[in-house]
Amino acid sequence: MTDIILIRITCPSRHVAETIADGAIEHRLAACANLEGPVSSTYRWKNVVEQAFEFVLWLKAPQANWDRIEALVLTHHPYDVPAMVALPCIQANAPYEAWVHENTDT
Repeated sequence: MTDIILIRITCPSRHVAETIADGAIEHRLAACANLEGPVSSTYRWKNVVEQAFEFVLWLKAPQANWDRIEALVLTHHPYDVPAMVALPCIQANAPYEAWVHENTDT
């Protein structure tokens, strides 16, 4: 098992996702960012079922950077409750894992 986590964040626009991605890379919190979308989302908010198009941002980072990435997201994300979850990376090839650590500060 590695200490790399895959962080998934849904964003209301490409601009918000790119702002968070750029900040995470520039501050060496994450080694890589991928942006997908738009995707269709259905969710309950304040007891009303809502539908929206969102963008999915994936960050690859050491687990030790979670708190700093969360702070970055909360600074730039307009939602009251951003959907931000981390999945453990069970395994990664050694050169990629080394690359992630070379391109981040923990």
